[in-house]
Amino acid sequence: MNIDLQALEARHPAAKPGAPAALRALNLQLAAGEQVAIIGPSGAGKTTLLQVLACAQPPTQGTLQLAGVNPWAQSVGALRALRGRLFLAPQVPPLPPRQRVVTSVLAGRLPAMGLWASLRSLFYPADIPAAYEALAHFDLGDKLFERVDRLSGGERQRVGLARALLAPARLWLIDEPLSALDPVRARMAMTALVGLARERQVTLVATLHQVDMALAHFPRIIGLRDGQQVFDLPPDQVSPERLAHLYDQHEHELRGEALPAALQELAPAAPAPVVMHCR
Repeated sequence: MNIDLQALEARHPAAKPGAPAALRALNLQLAAGEQVAIIGPSGAGKTTLLQVLACAQPPTQGTLQLAGVNPWAQSVGALRALRGRLFLAPQVPPLPPRQRVVTSVLAGRLPAMGLWASLRSLFYPADIPAAYEALAHFDLGDKLFERVDRLSGGERQRVGLARALLAPARLWLIDEPLSALDPVRARMAMTALVGLARERQVTLVATLHQVDMALAHFPRIIGLRDGQQVFDLPPDQVSPERLAHLYDQHEHELRGEALPAALQELAPAAPAPVVMHCR
């Protein structure tokens, strides 16, 4: 699915009146089947961009076209059909806690299923081998019949990613997919997502805080800061100087630290231990 944004502006739904727009004068074109990583500091507008691309919120200015059409100029039925061709994986997947993993993964197919088939799938999973194969890409095949509330945060995040592999979508929108994963499983997840998107000619847009993962796995890197595009380059042209400019005053995010040095100095010191003397 190709994407075309022209002078697009969007506001976060929870933004206060008078607050700056989350996205400003954004121009972006993606060809069908491209894999793109969006990087930038917190508050850059990355999640808002995914929400706009997922047709979850309309732009306040400018134009958005997906597969050559303006979603917000379509009828209700046409917009619903278009949304069925999109897959949005939020950072914290909304998985019902008492549901079995197999059911949660097969829920990725719901946009292509009728009402009765959808209801039946809640009680009788229709394609267990497909669910197992999707989970196996993320090292979760052994969790097929576990309950979701018995999974760790990282396991739940990978179940959310496995849904994408079964969705009838031509555009995968993945928000911070590695936030709860250790380095080994993070590399596994990125390899699976990018490789399968390329193999299936699915357009993939992923937001990442892990700059090293973005540079290692994606052929195109877009830097956002304060709602505006700073650069749009292949990974070998994303120099340390460009990254330093992108993350100016947010160096702790680039280095993966909890707080920048200046803030660490201002942080309250840990209380001194209390020593008890017994007489």
